[in-house]
Formats: sequence, structure tokens, C-alpha cells
Amino acid sequence: MTAETRGAPTPFAPAAAGTVTVYRGATVIDGTGSAPRPATTVVVDGERIVAVAPDAAAAVPVDAEVVDLAGHWLIPGLIDSHQHVATPPNRPVAEAVLRRDLLGGVTATRDMADDLRQVADLARASLVGEIAAPDLHYAALMAGPSFFDDPRTWQVSQGVVPGSVPWMQAVAPDTDLPLAVALARGTFATAIKVYANLPGETVAAITAEAHRQGVPVWAHAAVFPATPSQVIASGVDSVSHVTLLVHEAARRELTSYRDKPPIDFDRFTGGDDPLMRALFQDMRRRGTILDATASMWARIAADAQAEGDDDLHGLAVRNADMAAALTAQAHREGVALATGTDSDPDPDAEWPPLHDELVFLAERCGIPVLDVLRSATLVGAQSIGAERDMGSVEPGKLANLAVLAADPLTDLGAALRSIRLTVKRGHRHERGAGVVGHAPVPVPAARKEAAV
Repeated sequence: MTAETRGAPTPFAPAAAGTVTVYRGATVIDGTGSAPRPATTVVVDGERIVAVAPDAAAAVPVDAEVVDLAGHWLIPGLIDSHQHVATPPNRPVAEAVLRRDLLGGVTATRDMADDLRQVADLARASLVGEIAAPDLHYAALMAGPSFFDDPRTWQVSQGVVPGSVPWMQAVAPDTDLPLAVALARGTFATAIKVYANLPGETVAAITAEAHRQGVPVWAHAAVFPATPSQVIASGVDSVSHVTLLVHEAARRELTSYRDKPPIDFDRFTGGDDPLMRALFQDMRRRGTILDATASMWARIAADAQAEGDDDLHGLAVRNADMAAALTAQAHREGVALATGTDSDPDPDAEWPPLHDELVFLAERCGIPVLDVLRSATLVGAQSIGAERDMGSVEPGKLANLAVLAADPLTDLGAALRSIRLTVKRGHRHERGAGVVGHAPVPVPAARKEAAV
């Protein structure tokens, strides 16, 4: 070859090293749970934060671009720790949803199993800046062979046999687990997700082999027949869906994902439950993160009510109440909470569903807003193993930031919907004309600084 062919345009590429931007005058909520810091400057060089200091003490480099954030609040970019962007694959819808989420302050997303042929390319396109989207960290799925009659597995394995592909593997007693984990790693997945229809000893064996190969494991809180306590004891790094934890109290043995036993809703909404306390204490000791998806049933209830489905509405309301009670108890027991949504992609929605999860945690679960923001940022980064690079406003970390025009400690929902600017890897994404169908909003002005 005598010439290199240019690839696709990268209009949203990370900022280049040596490009210095200074964000001055904001009240910074850094994501660590610390109190807000008014009149604070954040200095960004390329895609990294290099300094965070009071305005009066901050040095502004010559020729830096200065963004005046007086009267604004600056928080870390939000992280949705439970999404599915390609079930079934639909590239235009996925790109629209990811762009909407980014402009709503979401700078990273944990994709919990999809058609990884498409998700991997979306992740690459986001990382290099071909598309405006959060960074994507995704899982390769493992489940028992009986799970693969689920139509969703067909949707994400089109052209091949479900359960036989590296991103979605059926695990049987004779499965070569070292090879299965190596195949999953070959998809460039961040983690393995253990989904359903596996006994506790198999969940433990998958987890041990994955950890031996340096791969985290994300699991459903009950894997059926594996119980919640067996899943947690296996050493998985995170568990999803707080309402699945109640199956620890099942009055019969768990069998399969589709055959869930009845739930005593009154028991789990009536106050702190001793059996749940034991689970939560074990999670806290082990450092197991809870991806609660707490608001999921509230969303289902609202949809069912709109569609006139009274039976589903009633069931969803009871599950939403239980999710609120259990998530609040988990927080009181010191469990690390991540903020996932598990919502179907809806490009017509104006705001990311993650906003609803945060408001649910604050208003329905009674969790302090600073803790909610920490869950949506630093704990979210921990859930994808990326806390060295993201999740808080600190020197050395990626410049993943969201700028709000209202105080989140006063009204979290209103503040999230006051977002003016998202910064991802140092690249500014202004919320204005880029949001199709919605009126532009003013963004903070930038200027060149002439002197130190």
C-alpha cells in the first residue's frame, strides 16, 4: 500500500492533548459524596482533568478557553448501569437513544447483553467520536441451555444458533469453562453476565474461571435455580434487580427463570426484613454492587395504566413499592448502589430514563441526593471497573462532566432537566439544536483567556 485511506469522520472525537479548557465559577458536586464546592474551577487538558481548585486559587493557563459557569452546578457525567441498546438490533434507534442520553448528561452506559456484533461497533464508534454517544461497556451472556428458547436470544443471534455464539453461550455440565470465558473475552466484553437457569455450583464455577482470567462477573440477583445467597456467595461483582432478591424467601425450590414462585409483597414492604438484612450485610462485606433498577416497575405501572391493563398495573405497583422498600433497606445496610434502568430504547423520549431512576431513589427510597449522585457516578464507574478513569471530578480522570442550571440538592428532577452542557472525554456537547424536536436552551459562554 502506498497511501492510507481515511476512515469515517470523527466529529465527536475526544479533545486533543494540549487543548486546555477551564470551567470556572461552578458549584462542583464531585461524585464522592462530599459536600458541594462553590466557586470552583476545573481545568481540562485534552480528555483529562488536570486540576480542581477554588476560583481564587486556580491558575488559568495562557490561551486557555474559559467557560464561565457562574450560577451553574457541575457534576460528573452520569452512568446508566443497566441498558440494552441492541435487542433487537436497530442501529438508527440505538444511535438516537445514545445521543439523547449523552445530551442528558449520561457519559457511560453498561450494556447488559445484546447482539454484541452491533454493540461492539457502537462502542468503537462512540470511543473514536464517529457518533455522539456515551462510552459503552458491555457483557457477554451465559445461561443454562433451557433458557435459549427465549425469543430475545433469537433476536440477538440472528444468522446463527442461539447459545452457540461467543456473546451468548449456553453452559451445560460438560462445557469447557476456560474456553467459554476465553471466547467471551474475545468479544472485547467488559464482563460476563450470568443470566438464568443455572445451579449455584455452576454460577460459582463460571465466576471463579472468569476471575482467574481477569474478567468481572455481573449476574441476576437470582439465577434460578441458583438462589440469591448462592449468587452472592459465588463472588460475582454485581447483581441486578433488587426485586429478585426476595426469592431467597421462596417456600419451594427455585427451578427456572420462567417459573418464579409467589411473592409475599406485604412482608417486604412492611419494614426491614431480617432475611434481606443478612443478604445485604453479606453484599456489603464482599463489596457486591447492587444494580437495583428500582424504578423499573414504576415505569411498567405507568405504561400499563396508560394502556388500560389493570392486572399488570396492580402487579407493577406492588413491585414498585417493594423495590422502593428493599432499595432503601440496602442503602441503610451500606450496600453500594448503582443506577440502572433496564428500559427499552425509546428515541421519542426527551430525557434519559436514568433521570427517573435517580428521582425514584431520592423521592421513593429516601436516599440523600448526594448519595444518589454518587451512585450514578462513582459507583456506576465501579460497576464497570472504570473508577480509575471516571465517576468523579478529580485530577487524572476523564473530563466527563454535566453542567446544570439548577441546584440538584433543592429539586433533583428539575435540576437534571436543566442540563446545559455535557462534556465527554473533554469534548463539549451542548444541549440545544442537537436535540431534535425540542427547543434550544442557552449554554454557558466560552472565551479565550489572554493571560495567566
